[in-house]
Amino acid sequence: MTADASALENPTSVAVTVQAHTLASTGGARIAVRDYRAPAVEPRGAVVVACAMGVPQDFYAPLAQWLARQGWRVHTFDYRGSGDSLPNTRHGGLCGFKADLLDWTHDYEAVVDHAHQANAHQPVHLLGHSLGAQLPGLMGNGHKVSGLLGVATGSGYWRENAPQLKHSALFLWFFLVPVFTRLFGYFPGKRLGAVGDLPTGVIRQWRRWCLNPRYSVGAEGEAARQSYARVQFPVLALAMSDDEMMTAQGLESLMALYTQAPRRVLRLTPAEVSVRRLGHFGAFRGEHQAVLWPRIHQFLSNLPQAVHV
Repeated sequence: MTADASALENPTSVAVTVQAHTLASTGGARIAVRDYRAPAVEPRGAVVVACAMGVPQDFYAPLAQWLARQGWRVHTFDYRGSGDSLPNTRHGGLCGFKADLLDWTHDYEAVVDHAHQANAHQPVHLLGHSLGAQLPGLMGNGHKVSGLLGVATGSGYWRENAPQLKHSALFLWFFLVPVFTRLFGYFPGKRLGAVGDLPTGVIRQWRRWCLNPRYSVGAEGEAARQSYARVQFPVLALAMSDDEMMTAQGLESLMALYTQAPRRVLRLTPAEVSVRRLGHFGAFRGEHQAVLWPRIHQFLSNLPQAVHV
């Protein structure tokens, strides 16, 4: 049996190497990146895994390891001011730290450039969790991308949030964010149990997006609309029926921003993968690797065809 064939049957049978390094991004920022590869498996392409808001790349490491065993060269990263890309290990390192969501988009672009260069003549797919499937519409190097698989994503417009989030969202946007960013010089989300620690510029810009009915395009204007409209790569969105944050309406709103891209939505219920709950984060949890991760692998392998079916 080849290493490629055995990887799906025995997910720990193939050795994976992990290289941690940094990449230069705009404004002198250094972005922490990890490259996963299984030398014994024939490479099939690259996957750039892009984090949700406030979620470090550590969270995606089990899936990255598993995908590497299937032949993908996987690249995970932390946006500047988060995870391993923090300016230092103390909370105070974020006080006054300059970064916004457009900077995070440039960080994303830097990793796509790296993946494209490191995997010549092979497709580069994006696996975007939540925010990670929103930012590609603003990237300037989309011509290097072969497709986007968005997982548990959608517009963050507050009126399209899940019902249980709507009231807490208003409290977040009109009290927690303005008060605590002014007090601390960053958003201390870990202390507050909301989102995570974020640079002031990121959370304030995200606030503008989430209060605008057209989300990023409405907040950023015509240049953002045109940027999304330039996307030509296929976009496949995997929605969880029990997502506690994103709704079907929010997902449709996000997908509508990619006006010229081939796009499709697939909805998944916990019963279809024989689990009690998936929610916003479940697709990336190790306990679901036996049933759900092979589907993610299949979607990545057949991304253009999956969109057009």
